Amino acid sequence: MPLSLAQKLEILADAAKYDASCASSGGAKRNARNGGIGSVTGAGICHAYTPDGRCVSLLKILLTNFCIYDCAYCVSRRSSNVRRARFTVDEVVKLTLDLYRRNCIEGLFLSSGIARSEDDTLTDLVRVARTLREEHGFRGYIHLKTIPGASEELIAEAGRYADRLSMNVELPTDSALQDFAPEKSAASIRKGLAATRLRIEASKEVHKRPAGKTRPPHFAPAGQSTQIIVGADATTDQTILGATTTLYSSYALKRVYYSAFSPTGHPSQKLAARPAPLMREHRLYQADWMLRFYGFDLPEIGSAMSGGMLDLEIDPKLAFALAHRERFPVDVNAADRETLLRVPGFGTRAVDRILASRRSGVLRYDDVARIAGAMVRAREFIVTPDHRPRALDAAHLRERFVRAPKQLSLFG
Repeated sequence: MPLSLAQKLEILADAAKYDASCASSGGAKRNARNGGIGSVTGAGICHAYTPDGRCVSLLKILLTNFCIYDCAYCVSRRSSNVRRARFTVDEVVKLTLDLYRRNCIEGLFLSSGIARSEDDTLTDLVRVARTLREEHGFRGYIHLKTIPGASEELIAEAGRYADRLSMNVELPTDSALQDFAPEKSAASIRKGLAATRLRIEASKEVHKRPAGKTRPPHFAPAGQSTQIIVGADATTDQTILGATTTLYSSYALKRVYYSAFSPTGHPSQKLAARPAPLMREHRLYQADWMLRFYGFDLPEIGSAMSGGMLDLEIDPKLAFALAHRERFPVDVNAADRETLLRVPGFGTRAVDRILASRRSGVLRYDDVARIAGAMVRAREFIVTPDHRPRALDAAHLRERFVRAPKQLSLFG
């Protein structure tokens, strides 16, 4: 008996939840004032939170969960006994437009299993985007997953219609990919990421020139991203962050997303038997942020790790400060930006406001608290004319931030 559209949606939306790379920041600003349907702002599209805490686009689906590959970590692998379904191109277009008109979504995140071949799959993904854009004037956000091994011509067409493209590297090392997905090629993935980067950069160069009558459309204006599965094997956080650093520098990625591994009845004894803690995923995002925006390098973050793993009890910035207690406290009125960014609890905006405010006079503790907000973590790592933290060693200081679990009473 054929599946209904609602049944397909249930199956293929559930299968898509394992892909975390769904943010839409950086999309071009568009609206429908001059015709068409939909809009997207620079801040991105609306999101929903799944029960396990992931932030996802409201319409986040696979075109199909049929797949010719048998990647051990993937719920849609060919040997899995999950229910299978496939949308037609017209069904995805209809769903997107109907949900948009009901004000449920502002965009589409579309991925797919590889049902026949890489080119056939990407052709269908592109047809969805092209139909939305050209036949229905859809101006909302579109994120397409491109397929390693697909032709460069198809990737070029995908970038003309999508705001963002992404291609998952899947696992942090080539050896892990060979172990768990031997039918996939790390070299093919790198080739696809490199080709997309070159087209994005070429498009930017063209659009820097004076506007002409035949200026071509932007190519994936929100850039490209990728995803790494965390905890499927014994790869350490330090190795994962090393791979992340290489990905950012080699392919100018907007984001690397981390997806905590979840067992799916896998056949491989090499894979982890238990799901990776979501807190590990969260700590990797925090460390990623430190590398990209706080001026930390990998050895600095690694110096606070134990066995190459981030501390799950405290954030990596606090872990760094505790591991290098000799560098603190920091004089808020004299320290440079790089030093202030290493103070736990100080974000980039807070540091910029501190630097701007101290030009007008000496900052006291209350001034810093007013500028930076909550001082729970920062207070033990800074000095002002009216505040000097107590001399605590790192072990005692850690105890103040990590409280032992406490059993609450069942009765008032």
